[in-house]
Amino acid sequence: MTQLSPAPASVEYEHRGWILAVMCTALVMVVAGVSMLANAMPSIAGSLDASQSSQQWIVDSYALVLAALLLPAGALGDRFGRRGALIVGTAIFGVGSLLSAFVSSAGPLIGLRALTGLGAALLMPGTLSTITSVFPPQERAKAVGIWAGFAGAGGTLGILVSGALLEQFWWGSIFLVTAGLAALSCIGVIAVVPSTRSEEHVGLDPRGAVISALGIGLLVLGIIEGPERGWTNPLTLVGLIGGVVLLATFIWVELRTDEPLLDPRLFSHRGFATGSASLFLQFFAMFGFFFVSLQFLQLVLGYSTLEAALALLPMSIVILPISYLAGTLSETYGHRLIGGVGLAVSAVGFGLFATLGTGSGFLAFMFVTIVIGAGAALAMTPATNAIVASLPRAKQGVASAVNDTSRELGAAFGVAVLGSAFNTGYRNSIDGDLAGLPAEVAKQAREAPAIAVQLASRIPGGDALGAAARDAFTAGMRYAVLLGMALLLVGAAFVWFRGQSRTDEILEDELDEEPVAA
Repeated sequence: MTQLSPAPASVEYEHRGWILAVMCTALVMVVAGVSMLANAMPSIAGSLDASQSSQQWIVDSYALVLAALLLPAGALGDRFGRRGALIVGTAIFGVGSLLSAFVSSAGPLIGLRALTGLGAALLMPGTLSTITSVFPPQERAKAVGIWAGFAGAGGTLGILVSGALLEQFWWGSIFLVTAGLAALSCIGVIAVVPSTRSEEHVGLDPRGAVISALGIGLLVLGIIEGPERGWTNPLTLVGLIGGVVLLATFIWVELRTDEPLLDPRLFSHRGFATGSASLFLQFFAMFGFFFVSLQFLQLVLGYSTLEAALALLPMSIVILPISYLAGTLSETYGHRLIGGVGLAVSAVGFGLFATLGTGSGFLAFMFVTIVIGAGAALAMTPATNAIVASLPRAKQGVASAVNDTSRELGAAFGVAVLGSAFNTGYRNSIDGDLAGLPAEVAKQAREAPAIAVQLASRIPGGDALGAAARDAFTAGMRYAVLLGMALLLVGAAFVWFRGQSRTDEILEDELDEEPVAA
């Protein structure tokens, strides 16, 4: 494992604490940008008449732009200064959030969420790379553990805040609060965050940036539009095939570029590869879970937005302390054991979630969220530390960007893939119950369960439609969570067999130190 050089001695300990607080605040703002929307989605769908596909795009336009631009945005920060990227990013994020509060249809909201994703891409890589640049090695693991804890808990904290807001105000209030938080974060960055940049020349690789962004965008397009248009529809096929071809081209181009945006050879580092895969699957599962579970609580169990948010609060309470503890555990026992166990525990939680239905109560749901949260917390910090420790200090911008890209790609693909699996299951289940309904009612009920439940409350004899929509929702939910469980188990096996044990890390440290001693 490559050793990291010490942080500058001029940064006082108290100052580093303030830097960590500001970076965690900005991080929570970015992560909560997805989960707050998930909680508000039933309200947004009803107000803007958004189909299930449009709902996925409202969530994924943000996550997709964020994921696609993290690597080039991280390179810009490394080259020209992370503090400047943080300031510009928070400003764009705040403006996009402010304007999102006042849209009247799904299309403009999708566009503004993409703009907000651009701001998030500029600021997010700087949060981790700033921390790893100013904290010395003896403090870095704990600092990264706190950062990872807020990354994991940020989703549920965002849900809690949005639930409280939606209980009293309209759905646009979540964007107004986010815009205010962006302003505070910008002030905090200006006040306490030092200007850091890479010690080596950083290439920007515009060709690689364009190819990777187009490849990711096309692939997500195909996954989201498949259930809506059909998996053999020309647009779906162009998205799926074009995305795969472009991402393969990106790898080919990067291997032949002098200054690649992301050198694929970095994944030969065991910690870098397993950490990235683990984070991708954690956020894939987590945000797919948020997307489905919040609708389950509101549409199937009849919870209000605030009650749904409070139902997820135990997950946040579990994630923060276990994430902090996981850093120490992984240093003692290695990423292979702690990270692999974390993914397996999350998979068990997903399996338990698949057993819930229309008759389930809060205690059963709470137990499921605690299991999923504990697993995510155990896996998250070891994965982040494995990526960070795989590269030297001069490459910490790359490590941070890959760490963040893994998370955000996981979130984008989790909503797309698990959302599409849910869509397929829901529509397959409800189709048989739509016969005899007016054609327009049947068409709208098939679009999304939120629309079906609203229609059921407005049409004569709508109780049967409401019951059918809830049963179909449960069927679609099981499609999604069982797929998530299977992928988490695959990830656990990969980390167990490929990840580093503590003994492996000690041996690599000794090998790295030999040339220095000579």
